[in-house]
Amino acid sequence: MANAASGMAVDDECKLKFHELKAKRTYRFITFKIEGQQVVVDKFGSPEESYDDFTNSLPADECRYAVFDFDFTTDENCQKSKIFFIAWSPDTSRVRMKMVYASSKDRFKRELDGIQVELQATDPSEMSFDIIKSRAL
Repeated sequence: MANAASGMAVDDECKLKFHELKAKRTYRFITFKIEGQQVVVDKFGSPEESYDDFTNSLPADECRYAVFDFDFTTDENCQKSKIFFIAWSPDTSRVRMKMVYASSKDRFKRELDGIQVELQATDPSEMSFDIIKSRAL
């Protein structure tokens, strides 16, 4: 694993599920994890699930990548949606895991065409609903 940034494969299912979230709105969120030398789909949430459901699905002591489809209403009363890419790297996760996720993030993010906002979080307060909402507007 000398060159994790370029050697990390992305499972085709990651791109397929992301496209379904973006184009068909099949999911509210998708979480991804690194297994061995590739990024794979971890979990997904149905369109009815909330932001709290999403944050509760993230492990407390392991890194994950995630995409979240955030619906909101602008000050002009327009319904909008933005797709967030969240790099979840809790302080309690192992250092090696954090390094692998950090070095592979940009490569993985490039595979997902349509990310509108990126957020890095090391604890839940860094990705609170208020922060998501302020970054969306």
